[in-house]
Amino acid sequence: MTSTNTEVRYSPPERVMVLHTPLLSASTTLAARIAEQLREWQVETRMGSVEADDIDRQLADIDMLIALGGDGTMLRAGCLTAPHGIPVLGVNLGRLGFLAEVQPEEWPDALARVMACEYWLEQRMMLRAVVERDGALLSTFDVLNEVFVGRGSIGRPVRIEVRIDGGVLSTYIADGLIVATPTGSTAYALAAGGPILPPELKNILLVAVAPHLIIDRPVVLHEGTTVDLRVVTDHRAVLSADGRGSIALSKGDLVRVQSSPHVCRFVRVQPKSYFYRTLMARMAQNPAAELETNPNQ
Repeated sequence: MTSTNTEVRYSPPERVMVLHTPLLSASTTLAARIAEQLREWQVETRMGSVEADDIDRQLADIDMLIALGGDGTMLRAGCLTAPHGIPVLGVNLGRLGFLAEVQPEEWPDALARVMACEYWLEQRMMLRAVVERDGALLSTFDVLNEVFVGRGSIGRPVRIEVRIDGGVLSTYIADGLIVATPTGSTAYALAAGGPILPPELKNILLVAVAPHLIIDRPVVLHEGTTVDLRVVTDHRAVLSADGRGSIALSKGDLVRVQSSPHVCRFVRVQPKSYFYRTLMARMAQNPAAELETNPNQ
């Protein structure tokens, strides 16, 4: 790649995987069309499923991933590709599409621009969460959005002791705590009243969900911070990483959250000011309202 006027110019990808979502029939059909176009351009192309057990192995030698789906698919694609340094071009087939770059009807133009090297790569920080019980390692997660520790099916708040770089911040009594990246600031953290952070920042965001008699303001931390969450409640809590299932936590369990050594790379063909335009457009939507209420019906 070469640099002109401080702008980095990237090469067109030579090996591309088109990742579809089996639960979305439109995803499979569109993936086949995109793969056909790439092969016409003599690009080595393979198809993949986001649910495939061996998908990580399939990514080892590709230059770019084209992911079709909603924000959940983009999160999954970002976490899969980050260890390999593979950039992701997202085609939105979901409701909001905060992370995807293009809408379904826009893919021919976007792909042509990528092949003409008219794109840039946006790097987004990730978090790594390590779960320990009695000093023994239970699990490790890398996430793009957030780590959540909170109450499970029991309708009672949990008590979570929070330490920042080893020093006690507070013991929260709340429905839970969110530790988020700037990317995650527009997800669960936003719904819980957290601030909106632009994606190029490298900060860690701590947000309490329904806190009781304790500080209720979000805390923005430096990327080098270590956040320790220790469960001190008698009833069980749960951990959720980017909304992917949950792990039961017991009293005394420790969740340590730090910046991940990996970053997620998204392919962008829009101007670098796209984030605020997209944010305002998405905030004006109400994805829960499938149809407008018509008093005449």
